[in-house]
Amino acid sequence: MRTAVLYGAVGALLLSGLAAAPAAPAAPAAPTAVEGIRFGKCPAVEGLPDEVRCGTVEVPLDHARPDGRRITLTVSRIRAKGKDAQGRKVARQGALVFNPGGPGASGMFYPLIGHLPEWKRIGAAYDLVGYAPRGVGRSAPLSCEDPEKLHRGPSTAPTHPSEAYKKERIARAKAYARGCAQRGGSALRHYHSLNNARDLDVLRAALGEPRLTFMGASYGTYFGALYAALFPSHVRRMVFDSAVNPDPEQIWYRNNLDQSAAFEGRWADFRAWIARHHKVYGLGDTPEKVLRSYERAAARLTLKPADGKVGPGQLRGAFLQAAYYDDHWPQRALALSAYLKGDPEPLVQIAGPYPEAAVEQENTKAVYTAVECNDGPWPTRWRTWDRDNTRLARTAPFETWDNVWTNLPCAYWDGPRQRPLDVRTGPGELPPTLILAAERDAATPYDGAIELHRRLWGSVLVTERDAGNHGVSGGTNRCVNGYLEAYLLEGRLPERRAACAARPEPNTAPLGSKGRG
Repeated sequence: MRTAVLYGAVGALLLSGLAAAPAAPAAPAAPTAVEGIRFGKCPAVEGLPDEVRCGTVEVPLDHARPDGRRITLTVSRIRAKGKDAQGRKVARQGALVFNPGGPGASGMFYPLIGHLPEWKRIGAAYDLVGYAPRGVGRSAPLSCEDPEKLHRGPSTAPTHPSEAYKKERIARAKAYARGCAQRGGSALRHYHSLNNARDLDVLRAALGEPRLTFMGASYGTYFGALYAALFPSHVRRMVFDSAVNPDPEQIWYRNNLDQSAAFEGRWADFRAWIARHHKVYGLGDTPEKVLRSYERAAARLTLKPADGKVGPGQLRGAFLQAAYYDDHWPQRALALSAYLKGDPEPLVQIAGPYPEAAVEQENTKAVYTAVECNDGPWPTRWRTWDRDNTRLARTAPFETWDNVWTNLPCAYWDGPRQRPLDVRTGPGELPPTLILAAERDAATPYDGAIELHRRLWGSVLVTERDAGNHGVSGGTNRCVNGYLEAYLLEGRLPERRAACAARPEPNTAPLGSKGRG
């Protein structure tokens, strides 16, 4: 399930035909002896300013064998400022640990969010702590292929792929799964969400926190929910921003089907916005006409990729980002308009390959694949994938097949799978928690937030109505931010549900014709 990297304002399971033997039971592992973290200057490779301090924490590779092999996770922190914007003293409330999602995203940059005006009150009271989960960055990194193979040049993105194309992608998925097995070795099976949750408890103890204050975004909400179920007495406060559906039968194949359907809705929202601004972009005054403009560009890129780098696949990838964040809408519309008028440069800027980031991107992809494939059973028969997604693509063609190709290695994954934990807490087991969700979020569809709310007793769901940004905390919506601050700073929550009006749509002024925004 594709979930984006989230910093608030900063920027699939049919249970037939499955080869998925459950691995270790989903229960808290034996206690692990934990040393405190020694924070100091961050290594240059992290690219962090001096005010951020870095350290490491050791966790068992296999939590069922706490005295066995250990791996090292990297951690970052900025201490609580202790004073608010007016210079008044603020009591420190401990560490706020953040995970931005993925799977495969690093939170090492998270402490810098305290510079944003919307986060300064929180940064005054909390040490802001980020970390790279197992497999990510320098935290026992995973790799499945040579990063130089990541950018294969301009690619196609057929909405209704031919049988020949499907066979090609099946072969690539099998090769990728083999690469993960060869490079990851026997350790690969230990990279999964249950271990991410257990690692989080080791981190809590290493930070000296008797109870955890945690904020998870996107995928981070899933293993945060696992943590809440495994270690409810260790929870102080938890925020779930853009919640994954934790129903065991959704992990992960069915969640991907739901996600592809939801992306079609956000793609329609984007086209409707462009149509309302036809005088600015000239791409059509109805969503249908905008779609024809997009398809005309894709056809032209098939014949001649822009700058030899951007084909229909890169075009779709750039517009997929707009389905995550409507802040991207102006740039994408501008780039499409310019390309159709003869200027490919803005499109190349936003959609072209970025070789400098190839190692990081390959690592992210490897961790994403390992975690999702290890987390639960997947269909092992291609005809199941083909049947379900052929049917879905009739009504949701925009992202369906690309989502298949992203996750298809899980059909050919070698090794035991976890049995997804049935996340539930009863009365009095868990302190009240806060769930934030946008009603039209595509990456983590809104039904997931409702399901998580139903499963975590005492949780409160705050909904951003008629909005679709993936990640609602700490942005421009003051109503949402008010609920977030009241909870984190005062432990105060509304009734079981609350709602906020949507933030304003982006204006038509482009964010800048240059750059990779």
